Amino acid sequence: MAIDMDAQKSVLTMAAAPVRRSRLRIGDELALLQLIGVAVIVGSLLHPAFLTPTNLINVLQQSSELSVLVLAEAIILIVGKFDLSLESIVGVAPMFAAWLVSSTAINGSGLMVNPYLAVLLIFVVGIAVGTFNGWLIVRLKLNAFITTLAMLILLRGISIGMTNGRTLYDLPGPLLYLGNAHWLGLPASVWVSAGLYLTGSIILSNHRFGRALYAIGGNAEAARAAGIRVDQYIWTVFAIGGGLAALSGLMLTGRMASVLSGQGQNMIFTVFAAAVIGRISLNGGKGSILGALCGVILLGIISNILTLSNVETFWISATYGAIILLSLIVTRLTAGKSYRSD
Repeated sequence: MAIDMDAQKSVLTMAAAPVRRSRLRIGDELALLQLIGVAVIVGSLLHPAFLTPTNLINVLQQSSELSVLVLAEAIILIVGKFDLSLESIVGVAPMFAAWLVSSTAINGSGLMVNPYLAVLLIFVVGIAVGTFNGWLIVRLKLNAFITTLAMLILLRGISIGMTNGRTLYDLPGPLLYLGNAHWLGLPASVWVSAGLYLTGSIILSNHRFGRALYAIGGNAEAARAAGIRVDQYIWTVFAIGGGLAALSGLMLTGRMASVLSGQGQNMIFTVFAAAVIGRISLNGGKGSILGALCGVILLGIISNILTLSNVETFWISATYGAIILLSLIVTRLTAGKSYRSD
């Protein structure tokens, strides 16, 4: 009984920690906003086209697809786990739907499935993959990193093999809507992403579900002893992550008006870069959803500046790697000061 009481006190402390952390994170988010401001100034000085409405909307739309994937990874990282397979879900879920609605002339199935049903199946595939990942990790106690890495490779192979490595195009409107529709002058994907981040921030900060995620990431055994259904929560976040990755793939498909055989490839590196910049702890139990969003926007601006500067793609990838290392170093050097009260 005494042990349970101690565990409950420990979990209550961790559950309340997001409130304290949210105050501490204000400084981090302000710093990120300042960096974003500096990046915008640099971009406007280097390229007259940078601040044009067309370019800024393009940055927002491309960032919206990445941001949904970052949100998916962030909630998984908060509970102390990893999911590397999210980038493959971005490809395989819409590829499966496109394959079902396409003719054999372009390597489709020839089934010509109803496009609205195909959109629904995109989410079914994403959630199913995330749920299966959760089962392997929760029930079989497999290592999350290796398990999801294997799933990434498996799904990538399925995605390429489904169409012999070819791109599926000439897709019906429902599969393209989120990627090319505009609401109130902005791409629909931007509004969807903003809504998801607002909802996620509120839930993680004020709802018991969010407090439980932080508690599990901080100390899973103490959370379990206090009555939190740790396995159920972990399973749930993997399923949610898979669904969000499928949504990201649907948005990307709409913008590209096709599904590439390698769609989503290497996105996971950018996802982790944004998460690290946004101060999402890779050890679990710490992180700000809004901070992660700032990380996404900062990376989007940097990528756009480099693209306008005609920098080769491999140098952009190298830049992301340097940013991750720099962010980890800064986080390590400031950890004692930032989290002294945790």
